Order: sequence, then C-alpha cells, then structure tokens
Amino acid sequence: MKWWTVFLFFTGLLLASCSANTGYTNVSVAEAKKMIEKKEVTVIDVRTEEEFASGHIPNAKLLPLQQLQDRLGELDKNQAYLIVCRSGNRSAQASEILANEGFSDIYNMTGGMSKWDGAVETK
Repeated sequence: MKWWTVFLFFTGLLLASCSANTGYTNVSVAEAKKMIEKKEVTVIDVRTEEEFASGHIPNAKLLPLQQLQDRLGELDKNQAYLIVCRSGNRSAQASEILANEGFSDIYNMTGGMSKWDGAVETK
C-alpha cells in the first residue's frame, strides 16, 4: 500500500510540473530591473504605438502584439527577451507566441508598466 501512495505522489508531481511549463518565465518588476541593469535581456514592449509613446522602458523595442506574428523575423531565437505590456496580459500572450515559435529565453514581466517604478522614456 505504501508504494502505491508514493507512486501517486510522484505521478501528481510530474503532471503538475508538465502543466506548469509554459515555455517562458514570469518575472517580477524587481527581477526585470536586475536583468535590464545586467544587460541580460532585450526589452520588447508589445503595447500600441500610443501607449509606447506615452512612456516606456529606456531602449525598449516596440513590437505591438497585433504585429508580433508577422514580425518574428526581426527577433533572434538565441537572444533573451523581456516582454512588457501595460498589465502583464498581452505580454503573457506574446511570451506564449514566442515560446511556441521556438524562442527559449523569454521572460514575461508580471504587472507590466502599471507596476514599473524604474526609468521611463517618452517619444
């Protein structure tokens, strides 16, 4: 009976880890700031042009979510990317698209620009 309990435990653990694997990593604003400071990532902002112009992370590249699929050729699959939007929803969608397209070093900044407390550039 004991081996059956152990088997069920490890099977549950395996299933949980498989379903949690999204192909990208969620990071907090604090983690994102450290990655940017260390120049470990290129920031991709997936908001609209108007949102981007109103304030964005310095040196971020604008690549609106609606255009992402058509502009994948502008990105390097070997590069690490931090994906940003207003609240974290569109960036999660973009991160999923990138992961599904074979990009392996993708970070989604949870909370988005609404939580960002670092430097901001305006266009």
